Amino acid sequence: MAEFKGIPLVAGSGAAPRSGSKYRTPQGFSAIKDGIKSATDETVDRAGLSGKPRWLKAPSIGGEGYTFVRDTVREHRLATVCEEAKCPNIGECWNAGTATIMLMGAVCTRACRFCAVDTGNPRGWLDADEPANVADSVALMKLKYVVLTSVNRDDLPDGGAAHYAACVRAIKQRCPDTAVEALTPDFQGVLADVGIVVDSGLEVFAQNVETVERLTHPVRDPRAGYRQTLEVLAHAKRHRPQVLTKSSLMLGLGERDEEIAACMDDLRASGVDILTLGQYLRPTVNHLPVQRFVTPQQFAEYREWALARGFRECVSGPLVRSSYRAEQALAGNNVGLGA
Repeated sequence: MAEFKGIPLVAGSGAAPRSGSKYRTPQGFSAIKDGIKSATDETVDRAGLSGKPRWLKAPSIGGEGYTFVRDTVREHRLATVCEEAKCPNIGECWNAGTATIMLMGAVCTRACRFCAVDTGNPRGWLDADEPANVADSVALMKLKYVVLTSVNRDDLPDGGAAHYAACVRAIKQRCPDTAVEALTPDFQGVLADVGIVVDSGLEVFAQNVETVERLTHPVRDPRAGYRQTLEVLAHAKRHRPQVLTKSSLMLGLGERDEEIAACMDDLRASGVDILTLGQYLRPTVNHLPVQRFVTPQQFAEYREWALARGFRECVSGPLVRSSYRAEQALAGNNVGLGA
């Protein structure tokens, strides 16, 4: 087996690559499966991979709706964050006929230590047919609300902003009544690129701060930044005040209550309308370990903190992810989680 920088290189055909191994994509560039290089047996910390509390049981995968969404995204050569990020809600959401579509491929130029999306350098590759394929899929699934997200594409001059905007416009042209939420990269803090996406006709612009300021590094890739994300969100709100802005925090990485409160204050000062809070779940042994499992009661308390600070809604619960039941986030009821 060939190696690249000490990592086994797996051919793009045949058996699926192992987590942490390097493989060749169908487009011809190399990537690391699940985003993080495999740790040695001596350095593996298995905390958080077993013994999860009972409230973290996800709905089962399968069913007619799940099969329909899966076949649709396969037919149109789409990636979904539901699959690539190993979301625990994939069965529930796909059976409800909703999916979060991941633009610009399934390989990210960054390597955040919480994320299971593959990492590599796509070297400028883009699927020119993607805007039309995304619009076709939205129409076929008869979606009234769609979330578009993407990998980071630091290899592109504009971080993929123009491609993002083209996808939104294609959806709006094909399905003018469909609301669009874009959960975007930070575009390296280039505010002109942020404006390109905000001007595309979307209803909700989202960029995740992910964790509290103290834990930003090592949780996020060095090219990401707490203040950079806040400025991206603030610019989106200044640029088009009628667009709702949204961000998300993972809990269980070692943050303290006062840091959560401070982060909420920072997000509100940046004009963020909607906040989601969920439990960090370690995707592989190569990723950061879980420091604590937050109880449903604690999530309910954090939601009250957020609402008291003026967020339009805070969707808060153990299995919540940033796009979970996004179409219901304005209902003012924690999207039916009962907390």
